[in-house]
Amino acid sequence: MYSVKPKTAEEYVRLVEQALIEIDELRACYEFDMEEAGGQLGYLEPLEQGLKELRASMADGSYHFENRDLPFMEIANKYKAQLPFSHLLAVINHTHRNGLAVDEA
Repeated sequence: MYSVKPKTAEEYVRLVEQALIEIDELRACYEFDMEEAGGQLGYLEPLEQGLKELRASMADGSYHFENRDLPFMEIANKYKAQLPFSHLLAVINHTHRNGLAVDEA
């Protein structure tokens, strides 16, 4: 679904915003289906915080691409099987590491 790297900063921002929506939806699903979802969802909080910090740095102009993983990717990789949007996080991280696909058709 998210196999194409973003070509513009706006597309990249939308991916980050979509990931935040996905976290909210996953949390809501778990909380609806599970009585004790808090312990099961502890990994969502640092993911959400990392994405919010990324989005804030994009908004204030302090964001920069760099060839290293985003800080939340350790958690994303550890809980990959529990995250139906793990591929979206991988695309965001890949873009962070390699930049926008401005030269791709």
